[in-house]
This record gives sequence, C-alpha cells and structure tokens, in this order.
Amino acid sequence: MDFKILKKIFISTFYLSAFTFGGGYVIVTLLKNKFVNDLKWITEEEMLDFVAIAQSAPGPIAINGAVVVGYKLAGIAGVLSAVLGAVLPPFIILTAVSFFYEAFKTNPIIQSVLYGMKAGVGAVIASVVYDMGSGVVKTGQKTLILIMILAFIADYFLQINVVYIIITVIIIGVLRTVVREKRCLK
Repeated sequence: MDFKILKKIFISTFYLSAFTFGGGYVIVTLLKNKFVNDLKWITEEEMLDFVAIAQSAPGPIAINGAVVVGYKLAGIAGVLSAVLGAVLPPFIILTAVSFFYEAFKTNPIIQSVLYGMKAGVGAVIASVVYDMGSGVVKTGQKTLILIMILAFIADYFLQINVVYIIITVIIIGVLRTVVREKRCLK
C-alpha cells in the first residue's frame, strides 16, 4: 500500500473538512477542485457519479463523498484515510464549541460572523448546482437533461418529497442501464 497517497488523501480531506462551513454540498465543490482540478486523480464525470452516489446513500454527503473518493483512489485503506480526515475537524471543532457554548450563544460578534458565513455558503451551494448542472448539460444526453429539469420542477415547484424523486431517478437509471445492456448483447 502506498502510504504517500493515503497521507495525501487524509491531509486533503482533513483540510477541506476543517475549512468547510455550511454542510456537505459545500465540500462537494472543494472535493472536485482538489481531486479533479488540482490533483487530477479522478475525472469530472467520475466526480459527478460520486456525488450522485454520496447523495443517494444514507448519512452526511461529506462523509459519503469521502468514502467513494477514498475507495476509488486507494480501496479500503483510502476509505479509512478519507473518512478519518473528514470526521476529525468537525469532531474537534464541535468539542471545543461545546465547552464555550454559553459564551458563543449570546455573543453578538459570533452571531454576526455566523450570519455572514450563511451568505457565503449560499454562494458556494449555487456554484455546486451550476457545476453539476453544467456537467450534465455538457454530456449532451437529452434524457439526462430532461431528468434534471423534471427533478428540479418536482422538488421546487411541486414540492414532492426528495426521497420519491431519488427513488424515481434510481429506477430510471436502472432501466436505462438494462435497456443499454440488452442493446449491446444484440
């Protein structure tokens, strides 16, 4: 096992997790920038697949994303390294915050900082949506573009529970794969 790559996975996920505020979708952009753009360990298409897997699996998207990226790069050892790197920063930060919770709760400066961070998180989430959406559009597959648009309409306008949307999209994906496989066998 190449400990150099495990160390790099750990340091990368630790760093990203330590400086990511706003939840899992924020870390998706940072994971993409680090592992696709900077290190070139995975392709943009693989990253889109990983995000889809991470979103579909139960649990936090940041951890699920670290799992799939770690596994792709270094198997089970990569998973352990990535998860440890992703989990340690919030664990350390939340432990420290819990000791000072009463002081933070009423401090107007801390409250102002948190409100400012919310605005920044909104911008980063918009960036994630744009990156993922443009990645789907770049494929040129009309079916995928239609699925993306219909899923947005179902969620945003019709307010259909996201679980039903995910299940529907999974079924569509399985059916597309089965049909494609049958065509290849002919």
